Amino acid sequence: MTRQVRAAGIWGLGMAVPERILTNADLERMVDTTDEWITTRTGIKERRIAAEDEATSDLATRAGKLALREAGVAAEDLDLVIVATVTPDMNFPATACIVQMRLGATNAAVFDLSAGCSGFVYALDIAARTVESGAYHRVLVIGADVLSRITDWTDRSTCVLFGDGAGAAVVGPVEHGRGLLATDLGAVGAEGHFLTLPAGGSRKPASLETVEGKEHYIHMQGNEVYKFAVRVMGETVQRALKKCDLAPEDMDVFVPHQANIRIIDAACKRLGISRDKVFVNVHAYGNTSAASVPMALYEAFREGRIDDGDIVALVGFGAGLTWASAILRWGR
Repeated sequence: MTRQVRAAGIWGLGMAVPERILTNADLERMVDTTDEWITTRTGIKERRIAAEDEATSDLATRAGKLALREAGVAAEDLDLVIVATVTPDMNFPATACIVQMRLGATNAAVFDLSAGCSGFVYALDIAARTVESGAYHRVLVIGADVLSRITDWTDRSTCVLFGDGAGAAVVGPVEHGRGLLATDLGAVGAEGHFLTLPAGGSRKPASLETVEGKEHYIHMQGNEVYKFAVRVMGETVQRALKKCDLAPEDMDVFVPHQANIRIIDAACKRLGISRDKVFVNVHAYGNTSAASVPMALYEAFREGRIDDGDIVALVGFGAGLTWASAILRWGR
């Protein structure tokens, strides 16, 4: 990261999930799969599914409100709102505009960010840099996705993986030596075709043919994404740690993207860290895309897994193919 004018860190966290729970037993009645198959290959036992009248902005707003309350910040005092999502309410206006209105953040600039499951860490990096520079003082970062809307529930290779949710963080100035210490962001656009939503954009506008061809659903070459994730998670965390003169053994808490328990275990092995340093909630929510890391971070903090002064590592990977990691020293 560039030299800081001041330090930036997380003041408060929040999350929101739909009420409806879809279990592996429920999926057994929908597609040709079993609880044992899903659990052994992914670690997922259940996931949350948005109601028919529930959109990304609804979950994002709820998570944002909680984060503001935990941070002790009024919505009108926000300078910037960033919503990381691949399932916006609509192409425009940005979901961040809708969230701004619902929160009453009338003085905030807003925008959406699309980096797939890496989105929250990308947005956290941007938020911290604006605070460090002095340009902004209080930034709300939200990762939110309703993947159930773009999941083909007849495709057993993908429908078992995804769920809906939102996580949020308020970013502001903290004491020097605390907050965000380093980040590592990147992408391999040449491998972007391994994980796509083919239709609905300017390349393939919606048509009868795209709907019938199920091109408005997630298309994923799972083996290729798996190989990318296993390799990149360890590498990006190592690079981020090196930037702040730390090593894997210096991490107190590791919060990875909750996509697949086997990927998380492989990352731990590559980093040489024990599982007791890792926070996992993939069993309860599945892969919630940009919401995954902030939801896990929120639950880790609420469960007392993160103490003042702890070194916390966040890492995500996703569509793009993108990756993002961040190292924080916890506290204000």
